[in-house]
Amino acid sequence: RGRGRGRGRGRGRDDEDRWVPCTKLGRLVQSGKIKSLEQIYLFSMPIKEHQIIDHFLGSSLKDEVMKIMPVQKQTSAGQRTRFKAFVAVGDENGHLGLGVKCAKEVATAIRGAIIAAKLSMVPVRRGYWGNKIGKVHTVPTKVHGKCGSVSVRLIPAPKGAGLVASMAPKKILKMAGIEDVYTCSRGTTKTMGNFIMATFEAVKNTYTFLTPELWKETRYAKAPYQEFTDFLGGPSTAAKELPPMY
Repeated sequence: RGRGRGRGRGRGRDDEDRWVPCTKLGRLVQSGKIKSLEQIYLFSMPIKEHQIIDHFLGSSLKDEVMKIMPVQKQTSAGQRTRFKAFVAVGDENGHLGLGVKCAKEVATAIRGAIIAAKLSMVPVRRGYWGNKIGKVHTVPTKVHGKCGSVSVRLIPAPKGAGLVASMAPKKILKMAGIEDVYTCSRGTTKTMGNFIMATFEAVKNTYTFLTPELWKETRYAKAPYQEFTDFLGGPSTAAKELPPMY
């Protein structure tokens, strides 16, 4: 009872889990034409499928629920309570995402926030405080982020200084792969949602600052959509494998 008709027991489970891309970018990633996330960021291509992030960073990704808060809406019958989840996702090596989702149940909100965080994944630029010795460990310049009344400023710090920040931004910065940084914040930092959003904005701004090492002449290459136009123009393999729709 309840197993459906004509499917047989246990069949179809793998088919459900398998990713069938529905965007051009997804098709290029699944077929191996695009080799890394940096290739996507270089051409500022919007990522609409969270499986693309899983494909490149799957095993190294870590997620942390930053805050769960109830939000209410007044209706004629009383209040309707839903739960809002803030989730940070990162690989501790230069990639960070932050997602917010509201749902009737906590588990659904967290699941939606993880997907939203993967879709908002951004590259994090790191640099040095003094001499360029060893691995990058801090932010390359002073950067600033703002959300609501909360402003966050990240200031480069020497090796060994650690993350000089309060609990919420410290988790975000650790996920981004930053090891040493001084922080300065102002506004109502008690509002954690805005505090972590402002930190995320500041981290995101590391790549918007043009420093002398980025002054080199740009060598323009074809965008993936242009380079693999013949592949994208043909019938997709995913479409062939889909069952007919009556």
